Amino acid sequence: MTDFKRYTITAALPYANGPLHIGHIAGAYLPADTYVRYLRLKGEDVAFICGSDEHGVAITLGARKEGVTPRAFVDKYHQLMKKAFEDFGIAFDIYSRTSNPVHYETAQEFFKTIYDQNLFIEETSDQYYDEQEGIFLADRYIIGTCPNCGNPNAYGDQCEKCGTSLSPKQLINPRSTVSGKAPILKPTKHWYFPLDKFESWLKDWLIEGHKDWKTNVYGQCKSWLDQGLQPRSITRDLDWGIPVPLPDAKGKVLYVWFDAPIGYISATKEWKPNDWQKYWKDPETRLIHFIGKDNIVFHCIIFPSMLKATGEYILPDNVPANEFLNLEGEKLSTSRNHAVWLHEYLLDLPGRRDELRYVLNSISPETKDADFTWKDYQQKVNSELVAILGNFVNRVMVLTWKYFDGKVPSEHELPGTDERRKRILALYNQAHNDLNKSVKDMADAIKNFRFREAQFQMMNLSRIGNKFLADTEPWKLAKEDMEAVGCILNYALTVVGNIALACEPFLPDGAASIRKQLNSELLEQSRKKFWEKEELVHVVPQHHQLGKAELLYRNVEDADMEKQVARLKKTPATTSAPATENAIKPLKPEIVFDDFGKLDIRIGTVVSAEKMEKSNKLLKLQVDDGFGVRTILSGIAQHYTPEDIAGKQVTFIANLAPRKMMGTESQGMILMAEDKDGKLRLVRPIDDVAPGSQVS
Repeated sequence: MTDFKRYTITAALPYANGPLHIGHIAGAYLPADTYVRYLRLKGEDVAFICGSDEHGVAITLGARKEGVTPRAFVDKYHQLMKKAFEDFGIAFDIYSRTSNPVHYETAQEFFKTIYDQNLFIEETSDQYYDEQEGIFLADRYIIGTCPNCGNPNAYGDQCEKCGTSLSPKQLINPRSTVSGKAPILKPTKHWYFPLDKFESWLKDWLIEGHKDWKTNVYGQCKSWLDQGLQPRSITRDLDWGIPVPLPDAKGKVLYVWFDAPIGYISATKEWKPNDWQKYWKDPETRLIHFIGKDNIVFHCIIFPSMLKATGEYILPDNVPANEFLNLEGEKLSTSRNHAVWLHEYLLDLPGRRDELRYVLNSISPETKDADFTWKDYQQKVNSELVAILGNFVNRVMVLTWKYFDGKVPSEHELPGTDERRKRILALYNQAHNDLNKSVKDMADAIKNFRFREAQFQMMNLSRIGNKFLADTEPWKLAKEDMEAVGCILNYALTVVGNIALACEPFLPDGAASIRKQLNSELLEQSRKKFWEKEELVHVVPQHHQLGKAELLYRNVEDADMEKQVARLKKTPATTSAPATENAIKPLKPEIVFDDFGKLDIRIGTVVSAEKMEKSNKLLKLQVDDGFGVRTILSGIAQHYTPEDIAGKQVTFIANLAPRKMMGTESQGMILMAEDKDGKLRLVRPIDDVAPGSQVS
């Protein structure tokens, strides 16, 4: 990580038209909060910025539906989201809103700065108008048939099926999503931002300069730039929004995609009115945007171009966008109420914030969509938070109280040369090396925005600690060698203290509980040292009096989960036709061509096949891949006998990393098609081809 003087961390401004659900939290806010806590523990100067996005057609339509003013509508959801963030412990420096006066001033100044450079294009053109509703329609409120792939529900700015960038006039048979009627074209004047003029610069800055960005972010940006950029309208005909600051722009407001990201800057101004510029204009400040994948184009292409156009602001150094979170196998849906709402979770399961943080981090959709289930939630809490982390901390505390009245035993070298003491010393050395490696791996993963891996390494400290206790067995040694018991528990308490430090970005409530139990000022003073050195530090002085032992976490009961599942079942998880036992599985999330291009798919011929011993599923295949013979293990024994498959041609992934199964290394993966009845079928060429032929 390059050294910076300070960090500006933003989390996507949530739209103020509904409450927050766990998909929002997993996508942008939990990763951002985890990273910010890490930076603060290192003593970095950090601005953590967010706020409610309160303009746009969706706000006016939502207010109309509820029979209230747009202001009353956004007030309701702003307060709901702000409180949910606070109750969940997301530690923003400021949570602002785009309806604040400081934001109006900042956005208008931003517009004027670019306008005065004669960059905007002023144009009167025919735009779609919903006669029944009396409104001009934003691109996302027009749907029709995609001219590229035939998708009947493509949006006016993009087809989400094929990924093609569109304009509303390209749609076939367009219709309004507000009234369902066919809109008419009506002339209106607007101002356009010339994205096409920034295309060459974007290719140099982004495509050439940020190849280290996450593949899902980089791939989507490259796809947009490869298609070519077009000027984008930055104004709209609305009576709710930021007025365009020009004398001939009556009734025009700034379009929400132009106005919203400026909210990061205006919120920083609100937070630090006399000192905000260093967080946005000093090149030694690192700007990082945490967002969901639906915001990639705005934060990686449009907003950077806006910042570049002003000539004053720093540009994002990274945009670690996450994919989407599904719920119980279905897409999260606010309209169908198929969601776990954050404010309801906090009411239903009070005092269990860490549990949700832990589960969402463990399934974080960092590179592909992930699925949240209440069954998995219960399993992760009970078998990991309780049985691994909580168990280790409690065992150490209870044993110290039992044998040493809650005082940290003496720290000294194990005396003597007998085999038992040599063994304990060897176990100590092994544990110490393993613990330091996990701390280093955890810190490296956080720096590179791999929070799933980082949390795994954090939990690994407790796994290693549990193993150290199980191997040294201080409860047995207590009968004859209390000095050895003291050495073991002294070190175990050091591990507990370091776990408290490691927990802080992930499990702040658990970390606070451990700190309370250890009751050590040295622990409080060691935070920065731990994260800077990235190794175990001394945290509990000998003879120090510990606090009372308490359970960190408690098991999730079946009744708690049944209540949550029942809540979901009140609203059907899908509005489509009922699924049958033989339904074809839904399509997986969309990928870009670069993802597919990484796969080396080839045709091979099965030279021989045999069943793997002690396995009912695996066949061991020897496959001629055109270069030699490789071993591939395939789970098809219940669908094919060795005689069925020997001599047949198969399709396989040739560049899959080798994997050991049941003592045998598998050097590829056979591709199969699973029919709707669950039967596996070989994917084969119609005609035989030479082994090693590539599928493209």
